[in-house]
Amino acid sequence: MTLRIDLAWLLMVAESKAPGDPRVTDYGALVAAVSRHEATIFERPVYAEPQDRAAALLQLLLHVPALERGNALFACAVAYGYLVASGLRVQVSPEKIRDLAWLVKDGSAGVRDIALELRTWTS
Repeated sequence: MTLRIDLAWLLMVAESKAPGDPRVTDYGALVAAVSRHEATIFERPVYAEPQDRAAALLQLLLHVPALERGNALFACAVAYGYLVASGLRVQVSPEKIRDLAWLVKDGSAGVRDIALELRTWTS
């Protein structure tokens, strides 16, 4: 089973996990994240595994900010929540989350690198 998220799910995560309930400044970024995580080519998923889809969400939401503030925390919360909602057990320290967010934000980690790191967090 492939978990598909929607705009309402992203808004719920933003409301519950982003400090101070920041307002959405770019709904297009959220719509793009929804579309990206469920992308297919010739009826085959571009992102086959939950970690791949979580990586795509994290990367997009960090590089295309949707909120007025707190986008790094929001992007990480979305990826974490997606993994958990996909039925995976996630075990990771706040430091590893922060380090991954920095690598993604500065462009050092691509979607495949992010997915590899997320695999080390899950069982």
